Amino acid sequence: MNDQSPPHWPHGKLPAPELCQDGERLRVLSGFGVDGLQDDPELNQIVQFAATLCDAPIALVSVVEEERQRFLARQGLSALETPREYSFCAHAMLGHRIFVVNDAASHPDFATNPLVTGDPHIRFYAGAPLVSVEGAPMGSLCVIDGEVRPEGLTAAQEQGLLVLATAVMRRLESRRQDQRSERKLQRSHRRLRSMIDSVPDIAWSAKPGPVFDQFNARWREVTGTDEPREMRDWQAVIHPDDWEVSLEKFRQAVEICEDHEDRWRLRQADGTWRWVLSRAVPSNDDPGRSHWFGTLTDIDDTYREAERQEMLANELAHRIKNIFTVIAGLVKLRSRGKPEVQAYADELENTIRALGRAQDFVMPLRAKKGDSLRALLDILTAPYGSNDDRQVYVSGDTVKIGFHSATPMALVFHELATNSAKYGALSAAKGRVDVKLEASSKSIRIEWVESGGPPVSQPDNAGFGSRLLQLSIQSQLNGTIEQDWAEDGLRVRMVIPATALEN
Repeated sequence: MNDQSPPHWPHGKLPAPELCQDGERLRVLSGFGVDGLQDDPELNQIVQFAATLCDAPIALVSVVEEERQRFLARQGLSALETPREYSFCAHAMLGHRIFVVNDAASHPDFATNPLVTGDPHIRFYAGAPLVSVEGAPMGSLCVIDGEVRPEGLTAAQEQGLLVLATAVMRRLESRRQDQRSERKLQRSHRRLRSMIDSVPDIAWSAKPGPVFDQFNARWREVTGTDEPREMRDWQAVIHPDDWEVSLEKFRQAVEICEDHEDRWRLRQADGTWRWVLSRAVPSNDDPGRSHWFGTLTDIDDTYREAERQEMLANELAHRIKNIFTVIAGLVKLRSRGKPEVQAYADELENTIRALGRAQDFVMPLRAKKGDSLRALLDILTAPYGSNDDRQVYVSGDTVKIGFHSATPMALVFHELATNSAKYGALSAAKGRVDVKLEASSKSIRIEWVESGGPPVSQPDNAGFGSRLLQLSIQSQLNGTIEQDWAEDGLRVRMVIPATALEN
């Protein structure tokens, strides 16, 4: 071999002196995960070709560990390892060119080596060093012969052995990168698992089926039971009164592959039951292939407090309605026998009873989420006929109305209806009122249009009714109101922010 040839690996770099000592060298070697490369198919192909190229009966990929040299790939040798003190490769790896021993039996360093005096009776050895990119010597790619070779290797064989050694290092480096990626993934998985286990909610995942395959630590902490695998396994922890309904809801969500949300009672480790909010989302929209991810959030305290608040609110609403009834009765009682205040008393009584009907409309236990303005109008305009005899017609969009906006809206429509019954369309047998509702994402437009009644004109001074309309729409609902006293009937236009009406 030409001793002037440049070092071959890596990129002409010599083994780094600080990495030739076992402490740092072994640390670098441990990062390659060589346990996973034992009898690696790619390395086996390399040693087979090396043996053929160099016409040698034995070829090895050897890595030198603290107490042994291990053969990751072998050709012509059955042993998986030998003691390090017998290693030729421990010498070869410290060089920067191919290490050649032409006749080991006469070599001062190897003549008494058990691998020379005994099996496999080494005479000729040629090893290309395997050096990491940091400069850490790791072992060698070597060929061995039982015959002395005074001439060593040919130039082509030397070049080929160096190329093959480079291929070995490329495979080892690939393995190291895989190990690094795997360790990074494992660290990420541990961090994620630690984070998921630390959250107060129960978290789970399920494979298509669904087959529940992962739960965080909270499951066992809360329930004290094994994790369910199939949907029927959940029956052990869902309250009997909730089981059938909750199971059917989740089955439907799985069938159509849509987000799921439900509330039911979860059995605790101590045998008690607590309300939970159950949420689940699919990974895609294919029911047969979707994975599911879900959480169970304890809402028992909030749920029971909401129940208590609802009972209190219902009781309060019921008492307020009774107060309206008492006040209306007192007005009627106090005005009896006093014809001079009878008209005012009747009007006041009707207004109070309208407020009572509005209050009844929004009573917590009776009201349904999403009650509409049309439903409120039906209650308030019931005195003005129904079916074929009705005089008030509501059309347009379905407009949702909230708890807080119901009272001012009830006052507005009661005032309009009362005035119409006195002076406008509702005072005539063939009179008619059309209420048109138009909703957008930002606002609600409401039109009150009277027709078929006597001619009307704008009053000289704004009375209590007009001030009440302005107060209710502008001050309480942050909207606008316009009144047009057309000859054929009053027209009122109101624009109210959607958020104000829904509250």
